[in-house]
Amino acid sequence: HLAMSLPLPSERDHLRPRIDLIVFMIDIKSKHSLKNVEASLDHVDATFFLGKVCFLVTGVGRVNYCSIDTSAICKLGEAYCSPVLFCELELEGIRVSTAQRLVRVLQICAGLVPGVSALSFGSLLRNSDDD
Repeated sequence: HLAMSLPLPSERDHLRPRIDLIVFMIDIKSKHSLKNVEASLDHVDATFFLGKVCFLVTGVGRVNYCSIDTSAICKLGEAYCSPVLFCELELEGIRVSTAQRLVRVLQICAGLVPGVSALSFGSLLRNSDDD
């Protein structure tokens, strides 16, 4: 399910499926995109930031058109203890591998991968980034 911003409308709460992962998409060419994500973060329960949120940054292949400093986005990921994935959706190979990566993250967050929890998965990502 896609939403342009949070909070989600409450009139259909009883029909909404369980939410296993929230992916905040940030277009690196749009400051409005980052502001919208920052405003939406206030509407996410704190428990989701324990392995069930990630930030997907698009448009990174066009550094000449960037409106947002990548360090600001990385700080956002650190502040919310959530991984940041960078991709360029205009390139098919990267788009496909990003989609596969997100599906794998979703499987882990939904508890479909034995022996790996969303919480331990998040810590593994952070540890590998530090190396």
